[in-house]
Amino acid sequence: MAKQFTLGKKERLKSRKQIEQLFREGKSFSIFPFKILYIISHSIVSPLPAPSAGNAFEGKPDFRHPTPDSRLLFGVAVGNRNFKKAVDRNRIKRLTREAYRLQKIYLEQKVEIANMQLNIFFIYIGKELPDHLLAKEKTALILNRLIKVVDENTVADS
Repeated sequence: MAKQFTLGKKERLKSRKQIEQLFREGKSFSIFPFKILYIISHSIVSPLPAPSAGNAFEGKPDFRHPTPDSRLLFGVAVGNRNFKKAVDRNRIKRLTREAYRLQKIYLEQKVEIANMQLNIFFIYIGKELPDHLLAKEKTALILNRLIKVVDENTVADS
């Protein structure tokens, strides 16, 4: 049985190149207190061929290339202009990741069915510390909007 409510290494947006591409070419919208950047890629890169017998890295995963496991990548940031203390920034990121982790399943299914890759980046632009309920409600609104975006891109490609 697959794990539904996880947010592992392969689901995090960590590649500097992908983040730069997201800021350069991605689309955005705001649902206060978040600004969301996203980019949709319709071509999924297949996994690399099996390594040859003489390869020193045999059997080790290659994280430089996206695999079908990582169709939905997520990142979150909080600026230090409004939150000087790292404790506050980390708390906001933790709340946001938790709210996303618990609600991403429907978006994940849509992206899987549409056979595309979606990179999402949440930027917290509010000036006050959110509570868990606010993060959960706003994340639900954001994910519903992203589901609509995926549906529109699926229909446009058909």
